[in-house]
Amino acid sequence: MTVTSRRSRGGKRSALALAVTAATATVLGATALTVPAHAAPAADAPKLDLKDGTLEWGVKESFRGYVTGPIGGGRIEVADGAKQAADNGAFTFTDGKGTYDTSTHAVATTFKGSVRFLAHAKGDAWELDLKLADLKLSTQGRTGSITADVTAAGKTENDVAIASLDLSAVRPGGGADGAMTYPNIPAKLTAGGAKAFAYHKDGKVIEFYKEGQALDPATLSVKAAGGGGPQPSPKPTQKPTQKPTQKPTVKPEPSATPTVKPTQKPGGSGNVLDGNLDWGVKKSFRDYVTGPIAGGKAELSAGAVKSGDTYRFPKGRGTYDAKASSLDANFTGAVRFTGHEGQLDLKFSDLKVKAKGTTGTLLADVSAKARATGEVTRTDDMPVAKLKLPAGGLKAKNGVVSLSAVPATLTAQGAKAFDNMYKEGQALDPLTAAVSVDKNAKLPGGTGKSTVAGTTGGSGGVTGGTGTAALAATGADTPTGPLLGGAGALLLAGGGAVYAARRRQTTRV
Repeated sequence: MTVTSRRSRGGKRSALALAVTAATATVLGATALTVPAHAAPAADAPKLDLKDGTLEWGVKESFRGYVTGPIGGGRIEVADGAKQAADNGAFTFTDGKGTYDTSTHAVATTFKGSVRFLAHAKGDAWELDLKLADLKLSTQGRTGSITADVTAAGKTENDVAIASLDLSAVRPGGGADGAMTYPNIPAKLTAGGAKAFAYHKDGKVIEFYKEGQALDPATLSVKAAGGGGPQPSPKPTQKPTQKPTQKPTVKPEPSATPTVKPTQKPGGSGNVLDGNLDWGVKKSFRDYVTGPIAGGKAELSAGAVKSGDTYRFPKGRGTYDAKASSLDANFTGAVRFTGHEGQLDLKFSDLKVKAKGTTGTLLADVSAKARATGEVTRTDDMPVAKLKLPAGGLKAKNGVVSLSAVPATLTAQGAKAFDNMYKEGQALDPLTAAVSVDKNAKLPGGTGKSTVAGTTGGSGGVTGGTGTAALAATGADTPTGPLLGGAGALLLAGGGAVYAARRRQTTRV
């Protein structure tokens, strides 16, 4: 007989933990996992061997662009089994081997492959010469690290912790041939990594980045050496015991006619009366300009102000057509980036947003200085970025059209403005805008604290997630404990028994 369990919350967890433990033992074929759910980790707890692992990691996109761009004038070399994606993309390190600790849920993996960054040619040598080899990824609970053997300035240091990992929000998924994949693990630069990314020039050491700056996210894929997990369980052997007991006794009736008419008609064609545009251009570019390499600054003028980690361009004016779902708005203010003792000089002013439906363009008057020739080019209404708007994003609400964190990608003309430091299609900072199309409408307040216009630099914000043991997570907010021990081991084996145990809402008596 099957009855619905009415045990207390704690009782449910105990039953669930026992079910998980039993299911995991079946998956792994390890009798050691049948110990009581709340027992302390045994010193001889089994470890699961991992094979065929891959680590996809681009190190840092802006660094790759710098090395191969007109400033670095260099190249990137991969060897020993590592591969690089097309168009100066991310790297894949292969043939990963390691272990998964079923008691602590820790993963330790080592990969084949190396990558070497070469820039700033000086005779037959390179002022910047950095090699990363023998990469390792390890995790412990919600945190982890990437280490590598680092060769810089002709010296090699083994097992340098380059990146710290935050797995608190990572949700594993399935891959080919039973592999488990942990996608887009956030990574930040460590103190040792900051030291490794040093630029040696004229006997001086200049660090590119600071500890804590964001690196490219990493994606880990591993397989259990023992093969794939179990097949799905058979179909249910028992049909539901009862049919619905009765039909609805009352027929639904239509609701009463609304007694109040809408207070406002949808916005129609008209003028944009006010507005703000928030855009940071590109964070990695801001950091580069104001960092030790370029040694420059970002200057705001003509009404533009610093707003949180971005720039605000105010006094929006233009036209809006609700029926055609179109917006044409321009904003005041300017931002000018200078660096390398004046060799870098880039200014954006008179920004405009032209959008219709789900697509749009960000335009600006651009003044750009070519680093190679020193020639300054001024272009009005240059299409700098392509915008991707959400469906219905141009609908007015309470007299305001709001766009939030709209993805922006660089145009071919925009790439030239950046002296080809970046390529067409690369991501810029997202764009946020709000414009009023009704004289009684009120613009929403900014998300950041605005300051007066002036000289400003790039700044980074890091948000940390909260959660439970990440590599053992299945997507639910379950407390770290006996359940995760089973779930983590199961995930690495590629099975589904534990997931089924978690979903079960009845117990058999």
